[in-house]
Amino acid sequence: MKAAVYYENGGPEVLRYEDVAEPQCAADGIVIRVEAIAVEGGDILNRGRGPLMSSPHVGGYQAAGEIIEIGAAVTHLRVGQKVATVNGWGSHAELRAVPARNAWAIPEGLDVRHAAVMPVTFGTADDCLFEFGRLQPGQTVLIQAGASGVGVAAIQLAKRAGARVLATASSDERLERLKPLGLDHGINYKTCDLVAEVMRLTDKAGADVVVDPVGGTTLQASIMALAYRGRLSMVGAAGREPMVVDVINLMAGNRSLSGVFLGAEMHTDRVHDNIQRLIDEAARGELQVVLDKTFPLSEAAAAHAYIESRQAVGRVLLVP
Repeated sequence: MKAAVYYENGGPEVLRYEDVAEPQCAADGIVIRVEAIAVEGGDILNRGRGPLMSSPHVGGYQAAGEIIEIGAAVTHLRVGQKVATVNGWGSHAELRAVPARNAWAIPEGLDVRHAAVMPVTFGTADDCLFEFGRLQPGQTVLIQAGASGVGVAAIQLAKRAGARVLATASSDERLERLKPLGLDHGINYKTCDLVAEVMRLTDKAGADVVVDPVGGTTLQASIMALAYRGRLSMVGAAGREPMVVDVINLMAGNRSLSGVFLGAEMHTDRVHDNIQRLIDEAARGELQVVLDKTFPLSEAAAAHAYIESRQAVGRVLLVP
């Protein structure tokens, strides 16, 4: 089969499009014919500095497609069924094998391309806002990197929960594209002081919940933008900068900082069932998946480079 692989860490240029061995189906697993691959922020970070679990290494962790083989111990899925899948690596390929527990049924009527985006992206956004952020109706939420996959999901989930939604992006154009999703106030972090703008928009109260997938120096601004007893969900390092922050402001305002990693609880019923709920809601038209651009799998390097250019609004897909 064909796959996008790399032999060493580095920039998008390390990706190669090559023939590799087909994956084997475990007794408790499935094999899918991949139809759509959601390129995640973690895929970019792992390519840059993550461990290579095989050689050549097939990167990527989120993809959807049709089941072509099931293991002997699998009873709740069937050959021919469409599923969205997550695993530590292996999504950038024509075929992938995953544990059956890491697959979610795609309801009738939901585009497989949209389903490919949902498990980690929407599951993470939901956890940041509610499981760890404890967001309540009427509160204010600040979503850093609002045009990212997690950002697009968090805007929608926060708005329908009755929150006032602020979000950041690198241009006014990108912020305009977020307004139909429920954005109340956009903040262009390149042209204004983020903390000062949040305080202006909240009458100096700050944000009750902040979702930060960027980290680095942005994390300090997220802390400073918190309201009294505000909750900050730190969920990534998209900025690829050192995490050096002064946390004294947390203590001064009885604020809290939580690290959020969906993968740590992916095996639990709570997370598995929550992701299926979100996928079902998208199938009913209650949530919108925003796709920015689609690349053929053979152009995985170009897709990764495009994401790193920070032009995208929503998710970038690869299609075998």
